[in-house]
Amino acid sequence: MSGALYLVGTPIGNLGDFSPRAVEILQQVDFIAAEDTRVSLKLLNHFGIKKPLVSYYEHNKNMSGEKILSRILGGETCALVTDAGMPAISDPGEDIVRLCAQHNVDVFVIPGPSAVVSALAVSGLPTSRWCFEGFLSANKKERVEHLETLQSEQRTMIFYEAPHKLLRTLEDMLAVLGDRPIAVVREITKLHEETLRTTIAGALAHFTEKAPKGEFVLVIGGAPEQKAEEVTPEQALEIVQRYRGEGKSLKEACKLAAKDTGYGKNELYSMALENQ
Repeated sequence: MSGALYLVGTPIGNLGDFSPRAVEILQQVDFIAAEDTRVSLKLLNHFGIKKPLVSYYEHNKNMSGEKILSRILGGETCALVTDAGMPAISDPGEDIVRLCAQHNVDVFVIPGPSAVVSALAVSGLPTSRWCFEGFLSANKKERVEHLETLQSEQRTMIFYEAPHKLLRTLEDMLAVLGDRPIAVVREITKLHEETLRTTIAGALAHFTEKAPKGEFVLVIGGAPEQKAEEVTPEQALEIVQRYRGEGKSLKEACKLAAKDTGYGKNELYSMALENQ
């Protein structure tokens, strides 16, 4: 292997989900960059992998990222792993990938488990169009502002959430988004894996009664498609007259009003002539 960065997906619960290719890459690289070296050491020991570990996480990513890049530019190969799931997804790994790209370093991906896609797959909600919003802020004002930007989002939305913040998040979601369909997916691939398919209000009631435990992924239905309000002929002619008042010819006014109302321009033209 020449100098390169390998993004290696790790199990999000069940160690049986670790791929043979992932094991092979970790055995071949020169060193491994880990979110928490203690957590990653347990994984490496389970698969009999002995490699030097360096720490790379949110609070040391700038300094550690430069050191990792320097070693890769020097010809070494590095595997980046997180405690669970895919590196660079809601994770500081995105910064080192960007750094490597800026220095023309090859970055390869070894696909692995992802809580985002796994939760979406079992949610029972539309999967053709979706967006990932990561963790909402612990600050209520910032959390509400984030949710307000999503009020008209029609795609299925996916969030990560910690148990101690779950109730507050559900309360704000209900207040800002309204009572939408939701799948609350907990402890994916682990012993107590659970998917609760309900509404936001139903989820809030459930976890108010039953204290939240474990790591959560929230999959929420998008906003219903807004149907254009039907425009009456009278309203359509008023729009034509408004454009006429702006100095447009009757033909041009009907053409512009057709775009606003859904009526045909010729239809509007005939209606306007009949009402003169």
